[in-house]
Amino acid sequence: MKYRIKLLLLVVVILVASCGKKKEEEIKVIKPISYQEVGYLGGEKSRTFSGTSRTDKVVNLSFRSAGIVTVFDIKIGQLVEKGQLLGKLDNVQARLNYENAVSSLNSAESEMNTSKLNLDRTRSLYEKGSSSLSDYESAKNIFRTASASHQSAKRTVAIQQDQITYGYLYAPEDGTIASISAEVNENVNAGYVVAVLNVSGDMEISLGLPESVINNVKQGMNVAISFSSIGSGDFKGQVSEVAPSIDASTSTYPVRVKVLNPTSEIRSGMAASVTFNFGKDVNNENVLVIPAKSVGEDDKGNFVFLINDKDGLGTVKKQHVKIGTLTSEGFQILEGLSHGEKIATAGLQTLLDGQEVKL
Repeated sequence: MKYRIKLLLLVVVILVASCGKKKEEEIKVIKPISYQEVGYLGGEKSRTFSGTSRTDKVVNLSFRSAGIVTVFDIKIGQLVEKGQLLGKLDNVQARLNYENAVSSLNSAESEMNTSKLNLDRTRSLYEKGSSSLSDYESAKNIFRTASASHQSAKRTVAIQQDQITYGYLYAPEDGTIASISAEVNENVNAGYVVAVLNVSGDMEISLGLPESVINNVKQGMNVAISFSSIGSGDFKGQVSEVAPSIDASTSTYPVRVKVLNPTSEIRSGMAASVTFNFGKDVNNENVLVIPAKSVGEDDKGNFVFLINDKDGLGTVKKQHVKIGTLTSEGFQILEGLSHGEKIATAGLQTLLDGQEVKL
């Protein structure tokens, strides 16, 4: 009996201890908060956007006729020269049409020659008075019709010959094969993109910008470019194109930036970061401003929560401030804050002085 009582007490102690640990763990939950550094009015002008590198000219390669691919001697990354044969179709139907056109041309030529001989004979008889004028006019009409048929047959042969050449794919310019979407023995339609050619030329960055900044971007504007896959430093760029209308699929305005100092390390399709510096108003360099949502109010006046952080963790401190005019960027700060200090921008009602937070 005493053994059972001791066992029961031990279980109770363990349960109480585990509950205490759970409470301690719950108390140690660190609240994540949003924050922003105190900046100057008009000073938040440096914005970075993501884009993708590409050559300034990209050509989609395709055959102009349908058929089965019999030759496709290209690989991704291969350098090609203008006029180089890249692919070929079987062209069975085109060749049959060409042969039929040649046969029709031979028949038309034979008819034209026959009608010419008949016209010459009839003319001679007419001049001697042995043939009537109606016979002579009829012979001339037959010859004109045969001549027209012959010219039409010649044009048909030329067209069918072009159809055969449409089954050959040549490189339109010097460049590098970026992608391939067809294989030998594959049946392709006319106009189907079988490969993409990056034409040798300037390297550029393609990106989309939101409507909030697009009016600040001008053609010829200098920017800074960096690649996460290239550790050799930043690159210089210049805005080469700014779209006048929004792209419905991305809800952004397409922009192209030319890389002014490209290297062989930059490859088409690499992720890039493009930094735009929209300038600073000199008159506002010493005017501090913070978001309106970061300002609270109590019986002592307006306040913010300063954040003292280290490695993403920190504590908040209630700091009273003196605010000025409300601008489009937020409240001007007259006293209580310095440039670069971090302040909480959300959840002011739930924060406590000295509370531990996570950025």
